[in-house]
Amino acid sequence: MVQHPDKNYIDPIQVRIHNQPAYCAHIEEEVDGMPWFDDIKEYLSKREYPEHANHTQKCTLRRLSNHFFHSGGNLYRRTPDLGLLRYVNVKEAAKLLEDVHAGTCGPHMNGFILAKMILRAGYFWMTMETGCIQYVCKCFQSQVHADMIKMPPNELNTTSSP
Repeated sequence: MVQHPDKNYIDPIQVRIHNQPAYCAHIEEEVDGMPWFDDIKEYLSKREYPEHANHTQKCTLRRLSNHFFHSGGNLYRRTPDLGLLRYVNVKEAAKLLEDVHAGTCGPHMNGFILAKMILRAGYFWMTMETGCIQYVCKCFQSQVHADMIKMPPNELNTTSSP
């Protein structure tokens, strides 16, 4: 801790605990059969809130909708470099994981690289990074070949002890 020159104490930090989970911070499956971003799509197209939304959820929905773009039935997220990432549902995400990891965009890869490849392809979902890591952990070929680390020959000589 750093002592403030004018005070002998540090002001407390106010922390609010919400008794409801965040609107869409961690979505793994679609319980009602609709994609998690369906409320955002409806808000962008009709400017109407869902019937069951309370005041906090309405504020969150308005704030989230600023980062999205609705076009042709698809929802896109604007990136800082003015690109667009298409949001996908659970079924499309599973298909993307399977295709990209199997070799559409290169050979088998670890979870973080897999997530980056999917981002470069222009797709996104909220739990993409954790989903990619879990998918790679379940892949038999990735686990078999995970211990084969390829090092350049000059590094092999310097790391071995006499």
